[in-house]
Amino acid sequence: MTGIVYKSTGSWYTVKSETGDFMECRIKGKFRMKGIKSTNPIAVGDVVDYEIDENSDSVTGTIHNIHDRKNYIVRKSVNLSHQMHIIASNIDRVFLLVTVNNPPTTFNFIDRFLVTAEAYGIETVLVFNKIDTLDDATLDEQLYMQHVYQEIGYQCLRVSSTEMKGIEALKALMINKVSMFSGHSGVGKSTLVNALEPALHLKTKNISEASKQGQHTTTFAEMYDLSFGAKIIDTPGIKGFGIVDMEKEEIGGYFPEFFKLQDQCKFNNCLHKEEPHCAIKAALEKDEIAWSRYNSYLKILEGDDENYRTDVYNEDRIASDKTRD
Repeated sequence: MTGIVYKSTGSWYTVKSETGDFMECRIKGKFRMKGIKSTNPIAVGDVVDYEIDENSDSVTGTIHNIHDRKNYIVRKSVNLSHQMHIIASNIDRVFLLVTVNNPPTTFNFIDRFLVTAEAYGIETVLVFNKIDTLDDATLDEQLYMQHVYQEIGYQCLRVSSTEMKGIEALKALMINKVSMFSGHSGVGKSTLVNALEPALHLKTKNISEASKQGQHTTTFAEMYDLSFGAKIIDTPGIKGFGIVDMEKEEIGGYFPEFFKLQDQCKFNNCLHKEEPHCAIKAALEKDEIAWSRYNSYLKILEGDDENYRTDVYNEDRIASDKTRD
């Protein structure tokens, strides 16, 4: 049988068959993807072949093959710095949820995410969420952030789940697509999915007033079929975004505004730091490139990874797996 992975807990995978039936599956023996050093060989969105496990007391399946992926998006593994964690695969469009101060989303975090999405060929739309909570100062900050990314060419939406602002525009971009929601914990991913599809009743929590951080309501990545002809992958909140598998010389190519100019640099291998006659630095001095973007580029180039999140979900995974053994 062939199906799509709708949920992954690390040991068990919920697979939806071509006929619409769901089955809990495990991996058969050691399962390694060729050329990919990943902590999770199978991800939500994967198309897999599986069969019923005749040796199990309950009706479960065994996955024995994974189809080639159209694309996937990764971040650095929490515990193994030289390996990656595949967040999801076979994505048509990813929506990165951004909040100005509730919790704060930094330019550096956004840029790391965008660079990774560019590297893996996935279109990203920035969703500025919770616009109903902005005062004059934070509204100016939000509009400035939006201006920076719109100037580069990224599509931006302004959304309020509680007041249903921007919801129809978001739906229009999701129809007939497999979309993924990502962002920090607390930016309102699950609340936004509930606004799109109230019948799902996904769990939500309020922001911690002490830390201004989210409370981690989504434990595992999971795909949902929505009534208006869309699929959404809701993902756990991520604290930081460690970049993997990139050579220094290629990083600038994943900044679209750098890519447009880099052939005008004097040196083909220009890293846009100390080299003379650098088109990127010239554009920076003329305010044609945002300083926030250049600072993010330097941090990525220097390997200055933000603290990517600790694995707060490991105990949940163990408990979840025990209930199915």
